Amino acid sequence: MKNLFKSSKFIKPLFIMLIIMFTVTTLYGQKLTPSGSGYVPVNGSKIYYEVYGEGKPIVLLHGAFMTIDMNWGQLIPDLSKNHKVIAVELQGHGHTPFSDRKLSHTTLASDVKGVLDYLKIDKADVIGYSFGGAVAYQFAIQSPEKLNKLVIISATYKSTGWVPEVRNAFKAMKPELFMNSPMQEAYNAVAPDKTKWTKFLEQMIASAGQPFDLGDSNISKIPAPVLIIAGDNDGLDKTELAKTYKLLGGGISADMAPMPKSQLAIVPGQGHVTLMMQTATILSYLNSFLK
Repeated sequence: MKNLFKSSKFIKPLFIMLIIMFTVTTLYGQKLTPSGSGYVPVNGSKIYYEVYGEGKPIVLLHGAFMTIDMNWGQLIPDLSKNHKVIAVELQGHGHTPFSDRKLSHTTLASDVKGVLDYLKIDKADVIGYSFGGAVAYQFAIQSPEKLNKLVIISATYKSTGWVPEVRNAFKAMKPELFMNSPMQEAYNAVAPDKTKWTKFLEQMIASAGQPFDLGDSNISKIPAPVLIIAGDNDGLDKTELAKTYKLLGGGISADMAPMPKSQLAIVPGQGHVTLMMQTATILSYLNSFLK
């Protein structure tokens, strides 16, 4: 492991970041029993979901290598007080089995639509973090009729939306870095086939190293209001983030024109991992935007 860390100046901080995320969310996540859960057959796979609470539907899409509880355990108890929370585990993550399907934003977003169709949810708010945020952007592009409002947390719709250090870290990741880690422990606790761990890592790492771009024109055509939440030092290129917000109608002088329907929140003193630990701050933004 030490030799692996020495191989890249980008890998060690990235790996430590993931360790912190999984450890902290495991220790402090508030576990609730879902009112419903199961698998939805869609696109040749089986997608796992959990449902909490009643009310206006909210879909939660987790970050890379994460499970529902790891990513959303601290937020679900509050969100489910007034909403029907539908948390999804994407291809190969958590309870959802590994699949040899090509890992694409288009397919993953189609999976999410399949879950909503199965649950007879006509429209929902969608919240995506990191990897799940990119999937949420794609969902907004290809299934706008299913979307009320969109929340993107520390995510981008194109690989150049990350600063170069993050892009280089993605390219340098290797499966060995995750062996015997808290991420593997979380996977083994719920995965239907623990022997797929290495294949899952290889698939995710290969995907992370590939450039992607969902298209500026597609983002500008998203009809739903969008709330972007980012940490001031979360690895997103803030110049590109400002461009994204402008594509969504923001970045104007609201004293001289109507306030745009979309919003941008930059949380000070936060990185990619620590941002998700600011539960009260994120909830305040969500409650205001999704009301």
